[in-house]
Amino acid sequence: MKVAETKSSQGYGKAPWIFKGSALYQLHLVKAETARAFIPKEFRLVEAFGYTLGGFFLANYEDSPAGAFDELVVIAGIVWNPPTSCAWAARVLVSSDDACDHGRKEVGLPSHVARFSKRNATIARQRTSKYNHFLDPFGLGTALSRPDDRMDVQVTEINGASTTNICNINLATAVPGIKWMGPAIKMSLPSFSGRTEHNPNLLKYSCNIECRVRAVRPAEISVPFPASKHRTEESLGHHNCKIADSVTGEILDNGQNLSLSVMLSRPILALEFNYLKMQVEAPSPVSHCSKSSCRTSLGVS
Repeated sequence: MKVAETKSSQGYGKAPWIFKGSALYQLHLVKAETARAFIPKEFRLVEAFGYTLGGFFLANYEDSPAGAFDELVVIAGIVWNPPTSCAWAARVLVSSDDACDHGRKEVGLPSHVARFSKRNATIARQRTSKYNHFLDPFGLGTALSRPDDRMDVQVTEINGASTTNICNINLATAVPGIKWMGPAIKMSLPSFSGRTEHNPNLLKYSCNIECRVRAVRPAEISVPFPASKHRTEESLGHHNCKIADSVTGEILDNGQNLSLSVMLSRPILALEFNYLKMQVEAPSPVSHCSKSSCRTSLGVS
């Protein structure tokens, strides 16, 4: 599968930027120790009992300023910015050079180009349905299939001529006969970004979302390494842990290791977004925020 061909990066134009498609938003309990490795020193995590709320956002955009592309946003955790809290992205993988460039320079995201290889794991007969819109881009437009049918999405990071297998996301198809797409909702997801080599500023931006949403079975995450006690979530979370790709033999960098630790943490909720329209506002600089003023815990400000 080739990286998606996209429009010129100049096609983004001025904000707000509109993205349309479908997505899976999965929330995980992430160890605070792991999340803190990504958070700038100005902020403190929203945490309790050694955990924060992170996870990932897997999207397939049918239309955007960069054309059609796939995106995986690994969310390290939630940080405090009175009077509200904001998500912090640990790593962003996109199947578009233009989306990667825009994310790095304009939004201050830790963006990287990746390939999203999708494989239908089912052997059952399937009947096409107009209802399962989230799975359509992945080749699973089925409403009448076995409940254990799966779809594998292999994410491979691309850095010049080299590639690194990052993870496999195993998605469940719709439960047989279920056509309910969930209620229509509007929500805002405020986020922090910046402090990267491409954009050293500390930024805040907002994603305003309109979609149909419903709870689904959490996706299963696996890493492309031989199973051993050294490849657990705990070991990946250690900063000095060196993990090699089982295919290429390349050592994963620290950011990749820690991002995998977030992905392998315990899922608590998975939401499927259909008929997604996401409006991303232009980032704005964040004024200085000391640790004391940004410190909080769950339910305590």
